[in-house]
Amino acid sequence: MRKNDTIFSEFILLGLSSNPRTQTILFGIFLTAYIFTLLGNVMIILVTLTDSSLQTPMYLFITNLSFIDICYSSSITPRMLKNMLSLKKTISFAECFIQMYISLSLGESECILLAIMAYDRYMAICYPLHYTAVMQRSVCIKIAIGNWVCGFLFSISHVVLIWNMDLCDTNKIDHFLCEAPELLSLGCGDISVVEFAIFVVGVLILMIPIVIIVTSYIQIIRAILKIKTSEGQRKAFSTCSSHMLVVTLFYGSAMAVYMKPRSHSLPNVDKALAVIYTIIIPMLNPLIYTLRNKEVKRAIEKISTNRKIMHIL
Repeated sequence: MRKNDTIFSEFILLGLSSNPRTQTILFGIFLTAYIFTLLGNVMIILVTLTDSSLQTPMYLFITNLSFIDICYSSSITPRMLKNMLSLKKTISFAECFIQMYISLSLGESECILLAIMAYDRYMAICYPLHYTAVMQRSVCIKIAIGNWVCGFLFSISHVVLIWNMDLCDTNKIDHFLCEAPELLSLGCGDISVVEFAIFVVGVLILMIPIVIIVTSYIQIIRAILKIKTSEGQRKAFSTCSSHMLVVTLFYGSAMAVYMKPRSHSLPNVDKALAVIYTIIIPMLNPLIYTLRNKEVKRAIEKISTNRKIMHIL
């Protein structure tokens, strides 16, 4: 990576703010968010793995989502918190590209997984009699594994292309993490190939899943409207509304960052959008998907009761 004839050995992450007081406040906020992210997602994984009534395809995918969120948040937040307390906000090239690859791979895996979860709800609501036969556990496990493989394969092109890009202007990254669009903005010369590759992957990872999600939910809404009882409609809408909320926040913020020309980039806006899909969404997923779910609440109460009994014995 070069600037004219100067070789840089590291990047400088400028973060969300240069004001020490603001950094202290943000540190407290994001540390709290990270703790809630870990606690919430770990609890969901433990509950779904230990309760036999939650061994269904839906909760298998939710468990997978929780694990992705733990890894995704952990690949970004600890480094960001460290930089907020450090005067030297540098990150080596190797560490920067590793962070970009891991976070990008996990983000792409989550994009695909949200589409899979929408299809799962479509099958459960629109074809309940065929659901068990189609969404068998062995099939769901293969789908989950394929989701991880696709996420980590698609992101390789970003890393390879940006790694070989010439750095011309500066090694300062106006962001709190090493993200492909921000690194791309540092490049010089003809980087049209890199931009095109990012756009293509953006279409594959963002637009195709969105089409699947929208199509699935159109069919779901049609099926819900055919339910004769208002209680049945309310329950079905409640199940789907939480998923749509996550989808809107996650895809909306990611598309605003990854699918626009560099000339339209606004650093402060991009950082705020990145906070949504890297920090806020992983924290909210446990609450939106499961902690308000009656089945999960029942499973948590059962575990708490069993622990009390064991303690008494």
